[in-house]
Amino acid sequence: MRHRKTGRKLGRTAAHRKAMKRNMSEALLRHERIRTTLAKAKEIRPFVERLITLSREDSVHSRRIFARQIQDRKLIQHVYSVLGPRYRNRPGGYTRILRMGHRPGDGAEMAIIELVDRETESISETPAT
Repeated sequence: MRHRKTGRKLGRTAAHRKAMKRNMSEALLRHERIRTTLAKAKEIRPFVERLITLSREDSVHSRRIFARQIQDRKLIQHVYSVLGPRYRNRPGGYTRILRMGHRPGDGAEMAIIELVDRETESISETPAT
């Protein structure tokens, strides 16, 4: 029986799931928006939100806890210098999942997971001459 067992197996071993969750979280924190399946997006959302909550307080302790999950030092610096201050006054809900429909090859439901309040690339209009 699977009473009180949370999380999706995603057809992977425990070590593969853990590695995939870390890799996808790194990609999301680096690019602030990634495209993946809906199940994977729902699975990494709480993981990323905990990491961002940690980065709101810049202390040695929180950085060490963060570094246990994400080993890329440049990414840690980016999260603590850019994302932490951005979400300092936000009480949670740092990510958004947008459904995109089904993937043509296997019919898997696709989604975009992105950070809210991210800087979007604005398309500047060319001035008329």
